Amino acid sequence: MSMTDLIEAARVSKAWPFQEAQRLLKRYPDGAKPDGSPVLFETGYGPSGLPHIGTFQEVLRTTLVRRAFEAMIGAKPEDGKTRLVAFSDDMDGLRKVPDNVPNKELLEANLHLPLSRVPDPFEKGHESFAAHNNAKLREFLDRFGFQYEFIASNDMYNSGRFDDALRQVLRKNQDILDIMLPTLREERRKTYSPILPISPSTGRVLQVPVEVVDAEAGTVRFTDEDGTVVEQSALGGMSKLQWKVDWAMRWYALGVDYEMYGKDLTDSGIQSGKIVKALGGRKPEGLIYEMFLDQNGEKISKSKGNGLSIEEWLTYGSEESLGFYIFPNPKSAKQLHVGVIPRAVDDYWQFRERLVEQALDKQLGNPAWHLLRANGGFEGSEAPGAGDSLPVTYGLLLNLASVLGAEATEENLRDYLESYIGAGKITPELAVLIGTAVAYTRDYIVPTLEKRAPTDNEAEALRALDAYLADAAEDTGAEDLQTQVYEIGKREEHGFATLRDWFKALYQTLLGSDQGPRMGSFIALYGVANTRKLIAEALARGQS
Repeated sequence: MSMTDLIEAARVSKAWPFQEAQRLLKRYPDGAKPDGSPVLFETGYGPSGLPHIGTFQEVLRTTLVRRAFEAMIGAKPEDGKTRLVAFSDDMDGLRKVPDNVPNKELLEANLHLPLSRVPDPFEKGHESFAAHNNAKLREFLDRFGFQYEFIASNDMYNSGRFDDALRQVLRKNQDILDIMLPTLREERRKTYSPILPISPSTGRVLQVPVEVVDAEAGTVRFTDEDGTVVEQSALGGMSKLQWKVDWAMRWYALGVDYEMYGKDLTDSGIQSGKIVKALGGRKPEGLIYEMFLDQNGEKISKSKGNGLSIEEWLTYGSEESLGFYIFPNPKSAKQLHVGVIPRAVDDYWQFRERLVEQALDKQLGNPAWHLLRANGGFEGSEAPGAGDSLPVTYGLLLNLASVLGAEATEENLRDYLESYIGAGKITPELAVLIGTAVAYTRDYIVPTLEKRAPTDNEAEALRALDAYLADAAEDTGAEDLQTQVYEIGKREEHGFATLRDWFKALYQTLLGSDQGPRMGSFIALYGVANTRKLIAEALARGQS
């Protein structure tokens, strides 16, 4: 596949990252800004809390659009045609004390200070609460290999790099008020100001009316908390902006071309788009994504604790499976709970294996193609790792671990796998899944297992299977075993209406679940002799 082929296919692809990138290409038909600077993608983070799965999905999805845009213009990540900025709004005032932090009294005493000036309650040596959370964000993004530039609001305000944009906000103060005041309740209108001065006496971010004295000099006037009328500069970290104004100012100051955001920020996006236009800038392209739901279909809330954290997902599944689950249909809500992980793992590997067999247009719609390229991996125009596969499914690993029950350890699973696929053939990806399979089985499968006794006709079929296995060699192939299992299930004397009934009986009596693996693969992995023991235990339950 040539780069030309890739460019042509990318520009007509219906996959959502390309659809988003195509809107960027309409903005810049030559694939670059008029001044030659990189096309800028941005993600936002509020460091009043720790980074979470919502942070991950926004950076991942934005990265997918970035890579899609690069493919459409024939660029590689190292060409510098694009940038991704992870922006932390750490000048925001601390509005409330989070539930999941230590030293709450310390935070309570520093409410309404900028997050970058609130002491670190974790006492990890960071200069502020925001610095601690920003470090966690960078650690979090680095773990997944994202290529990004980190920018902190605190640095931009305090260094004066936002000063020119702040002067423009002061010049357009009335225009911004005309946009915002009609959207506010009457009581809020009385105190609303686009500019939030920082009190010279308390250091707090103030929500008070502000008069612009001199826009060019950056001077404003307001009444401080103690009733004193103060005239001071709004520049150099002496103020910050209201959220919607701040967002628009950031777009204007940095020249942001693409930023996606959640449905809960739809109104903010509309108002910020009007404000950036008033400032003389342009609203970025970007999609509005739907929110995550818990297993009951309720919106995930950090305060409720009804969501699934990154750490929990990675305890029971792989990084790639998380990206795969997040990839499809960003405009549709997704249930996010531990039960979706096993299928996500197996589906990811099925899509990845399929890549090498697909025509280019199908590859560009394959989630694995996008995920393999997300962090800059390039081999010409090909996605590295395409066509790779696992020797066993994750579902099969879970079934093996569940049969082992309390004896399921990473070492045991490795031993079974090496006897099945050969010593030294466990890849790093498979090694990760061995560990997560043990954890998933321990926490979610073993506590729910209940192997039932077989019915009379099921017992007869199990005896027939046992008789076959009694004469089978330990190294009998999975396909031969599967064929024989099929043949036993088809026999009229066993009375199964469909093969599905036979397999369901095997799963329920031998494995204790309603669903299971290809039995031939399971027997080959677990061993003929061990499987006969399972059958004997099932038959014994039927006689008790």
